[in-house]
Amino acid sequence: MTKAQQLKTVGPAIAMTAVSMVLTVVVVVMWLSGSMHWGVALVVGLGLDGGWLATLAYERRLAAQGDHSTPVTAVGWAFGALATGVLVAHALGEESPGAWLAVAWLPLAAKALWLVHGLWERTALTPRALDSIRDIQQAARDQAAVARARLRAEAGTEETRLTAVTEAGARVARVQARTAGNLAGAWSVLEAARQGDGTARALTSVTAPVTPASQPSWELPVWGAVESLAALEAAPVLTDEDLDRIVGELLASTTPPPSYREMATRFRAAGHVAGETRLRASWKRLTAGQVMGS
Repeated sequence: MTKAQQLKTVGPAIAMTAVSMVLTVVVVVMWLSGSMHWGVALVVGLGLDGGWLATLAYERRLAAQGDHSTPVTAVGWAFGALATGVLVAHALGEESPGAWLAVAWLPLAAKALWLVHGLWERTALTPRALDSIRDIQQAARDQAAVARARLRAEAGTEETRLTAVTEAGARVARVQARTAGNLAGAWSVLEAARQGDGTARALTSVTAPVTPASQPSWELPVWGAVESLAALEAAPVLTDEDLDRIVGELLASTTPPPSYREMATRFRAAGHVAGETRLRASWKRLTAGQVMGS
């Protein structure tokens, strides 16, 4: 704590003490000079101020040592109260007591200023400590500012992301709406064509030459889930013996024996199913046996 800092509180206390002591001495001399010698009155006034000043000095000494004495403090306040009482008693005996009562509180005010100065000394910090406190406070403010900036940036990023997602969803919804509208229009056209008067006649004119007994039936396609068709029964697979037997019967039915192409046509026309490789291998086996037999 520097001297300049001390003067901020000790200066007013010293000034108030000096004014209070002078005022007390003057009032005591003026009040008692009529009944005793002025020198005696001066001694009484100086004694009152001396006691007040002595207790103040002792209190300051204890404060400098980091100590405190309650009895000394009580004696100091007693001297201050006594000085104030003297000033009040003198003011009440005057013809115009208002002016004197206005300054009667100065001894107690001086004592209060010294109390404030003592409290300030007990809580005063060194310049290094004050610099450390300022650094800590500045670091806290910097961290708070960085945190606020980070939160604002994250909020801005989240807002941008939500805006992009919302716009993308809106575009998808618009596309779906247009698609649904197009499909509904196409469906309406198909339904109108199906329900038209000329549709059946047009279909009949096309299908009658091919299938005279058929009746035109045009069902619109079904959208959505439909029942699955039953699986077609697979044709039984012919063994090599059965295949050779059937091919042999086809070869024996015609004289001279038919070629492979004619035999394959008759084989499939009869409703038999076999792979091209197996069918040709069977024809070769049977035709080779006939050639060797002849």
